[in-house]
Amino acid sequence: MTYPKIPLAQSIIEILRAKGITTIIISPGSRNAPLTIGFASHPDFTCYSIADERSAAFFAVGMAQQIKKPVAVVCTSGSALLNYYPAFAEAFYSQIPFVVISADRPQSKIDIGDGQTIRQENVFANHSLFNANLTENASDENDFLINEAINTAFAKKGPVHINAPFEEPLYETVSELTVEPKVISATTKEFIYDEPISEYANIWNTSKKKLVLVGVNEPNAVEQKFLDKLANDPSVVVMIETTSNLHHPKFINTIDSIITPFTHEDFLDFQPEILVTFGGMIVSKRIKAFLRKYKPNHHWHIDDLRAYDTFDCLTKHFEVQPNLFFQSFFMLTETVESNYNQYAQDIKALRQKRSLEYLAKIPFTDFKVFEKVIPALPKNSQLQISNSSPIRYAQLFDIEKSIEVFSNRGTSGIDGSTSTAIGAAVASKKPNVFIAGDIGFLYDSNALWNNYIPKNFKIILINNGGGGIFRILPGHDETPVFNTFFETSHCLTAEHLCKMYGLNYLTASTETTIEESLKAMFSNDEKPTLLEVFTPTLENDKVLLQYFRELV
Repeated sequence: MTYPKIPLAQSIIEILRAKGITTIIISPGSRNAPLTIGFASHPDFTCYSIADERSAAFFAVGMAQQIKKPVAVVCTSGSALLNYYPAFAEAFYSQIPFVVISADRPQSKIDIGDGQTIRQENVFANHSLFNANLTENASDENDFLINEAINTAFAKKGPVHINAPFEEPLYETVSELTVEPKVISATTKEFIYDEPISEYANIWNTSKKKLVLVGVNEPNAVEQKFLDKLANDPSVVVMIETTSNLHHPKFINTIDSIITPFTHEDFLDFQPEILVTFGGMIVSKRIKAFLRKYKPNHHWHIDDLRAYDTFDCLTKHFEVQPNLFFQSFFMLTETVESNYNQYAQDIKALRQKRSLEYLAKIPFTDFKVFEKVIPALPKNSQLQISNSSPIRYAQLFDIEKSIEVFSNRGTSGIDGSTSTAIGAAVASKKPNVFIAGDIGFLYDSNALWNNYIPKNFKIILINNGGGGIFRILPGHDETPVFNTFFETSHCLTAEHLCKMYGLNYLTASTETTIEESLKAMFSNDEKPTLLEVFTPTLENDKVLLQYFRELV
């Protein structure tokens, strides 16, 4: 075996190994050489080399999203560390375990004009669940900090930062360990949910309008018997987003289609007495605006770690996983006679009818692309969706229940969606399809700069010549300022990127060609493939906005 000579590096490596963190994403550098040598030389670690730290961090987030335990990223000193921040924030808000290990110069070299130095300690303080600012030599105190950081990442499902100063020489190695670091086990106890909930059950049993709203949720996270219980209660309406990974014929999964045409009277009729939420962030702006204006009497959020007051009416946080909560709660509840669910089902049926009528007559635009793409997705695959327009279009269609859906909805940024999707594909081993808009894809084009993209990875890139989301939002005005500084108009394509990085490249710009290209893409797993779909810049927003007008 080859180990770094520096004892502190040995301690970090051995504690991570003992904790079962064996997936390491390394960005090449010099100051992190002791860690790189140690991780890459040890057979217990699987290491990936990704040069761009921002892309490397999102790649790690994608992997951690899939394996459901921390993935570590390792970088050199200086500004390299700051490039982790977008993914660090995403991990914080998406509750993804993530460990940043930054090499640093000794504190005596900071702020004296030495090269490649910044103030690295506590640099992620606003979003880090734990900051382990190590000293230069191996010690019991350093071991404690390393253990505490890793234990926190596991327990609180989020990002932590370990900052490790190393003095030169950096590349020396030894054949035997010179330290025996202390490994401190996290304190665990069997969780028994015994909070008194009878008063909440009583409220439930006397309420005729209960809305359950589910955001980002892991696949198969909630037992089907609880979903059936909610679906079959006439006083309950369940609204789910594409990222909820929940399915039931009675659930409403096209929220914006349902409520956008509502009048004031409709909103009053639909206003719930109780709102129950679980899962992560909500995509729909319309449902947020509705619930903030037409507030329920009670808002209960179910999550074992945190609760956001998204609708400005949170009254109770049940600090428990949904399955455990429903197991206890439904023992105390009863079915309440009501027309609330039937009212929603009637609206759902009307909206579905109007949607089919509208889609049959529209031209080839972004909306039509999603109508073609969503049903063509392979069963038992994973779908990663980038932010901005794609995640919003995806909310308007049914997705086959065997398909697992993911998106970086923690911060809702465009900056690392492609990198996350590739990391997830590497970790999951499943067929993986990534749907992206042109601006987000171009922004994260360094995501393709690695040697790990699976052969069965597919990208569907919708190129409408700019940031189409800004045409949909209020305030759009066809001026040079809008086109340059908001929409970011461009004439770029992905063709030469695909050639440079070795991806198959397909194009489509009509209904016929997209059907042909989708068929060709999904029938070939010999090489990763990108399908670039060109849509008309000036038509997309008009077609989408008219859709909501014709739903009534």
